[in-house]
Amino acid sequence: MQRWRGLEDIPQDWGRSVVTIGSYDGVHRGHQLIIGRAVERARDLGVPAVVVTFDPHPSEVVRPGSHPPLLAPHHRRAELMAGLGVDALLILPFTVEFSKLSPADFIVKVLVDKLHARAVIEGPNFRFGHKAAGDVSVLSDLGATYDYEVEVVDLYVTGEAGGGEPFSSTLTRRLVAEGDVGGAAEILGRPHRVEGVVVRGAQRGRELGYPTANVETLPHTAIPADGVYAGWLTAAGERMPAAISVGTNPQFEGTERTVEAYAIDRIGLDLYGLHVSVDFLSYVRGMAKFETIDALLEAIGDDVKRARALTERYDAP
Repeated sequence: MQRWRGLEDIPQDWGRSVVTIGSYDGVHRGHQLIIGRAVERARDLGVPAVVVTFDPHPSEVVRPGSHPPLLAPHHRRAELMAGLGVDALLILPFTVEFSKLSPADFIVKVLVDKLHARAVIEGPNFRFGHKAAGDVSVLSDLGATYDYEVEVVDLYVTGEAGGGEPFSSTLTRRLVAEGDVGGAAEILGRPHRVEGVVVRGAQRGRELGYPTANVETLPHTAIPADGVYAGWLTAAGERMPAAISVGTNPQFEGTERTVEAYAIDRIGLDLYGLHVSVDFLSYVRGMAKFETIDALLEAIGDDVKRARALTERYDAP
């Protein structure tokens, strides 16, 4: 999959294409419907499928300080989109100047002059242009002028997550913040992932016999509620069952909120400085302060036992 950052990266000889535009944070199951349809339509027409997204999140430019927690960084979204068959990803730097483009100017500047759109696939709530003045009706009307067709795909999948609310990035963020990583996984179609570099912490886990990878997460990451979780730690291409702790470590009067993952049954791992990912499968228990270290160790032992069982059950054929 080709990756472009900015309109100037698009090859000058780029031909017609099928395009879909959106933040697509998380590339959840609703997003997958739209992107999948764009790929399908592109194959029918014999042209490439292009996803257009933005960096930073438009809300941060329009309303500074309102950047939402992110379900996936751009490189992860790119991996997921490539897996869906997308041919090119265009990340547009979202600036104050760019935010002031009218819907018509946006269409001409991006879809017509650069991507030569043959078809545009969007969800029913798609908005674009200055003050989000453009919608799918405006997009369709302009298509008649600029020779592209518009198809609207219903992205509203529902399930048990969120009590039956339609799947969305907003709902997924809420579930993650509440610690309902199982519900988030239903929407995403996979466990929620947190990434970052392993840094040195207080090393108390090592002293207790459970050395953890202290993950310095990427900016604006959607981090689950404080507690203990079962999941996986992936480093250098190897995925390992893990017991994951999120919180301030109240047992030792901690103040900094951290994500720490213990790779179950792995001895002598040296992950410092490595970029790793942590996938959250299931909530195990809330964060607690124990009366004694022995009580803490007993709880950790139980956490590890439960995390091992949950990951084995998930991986079972």
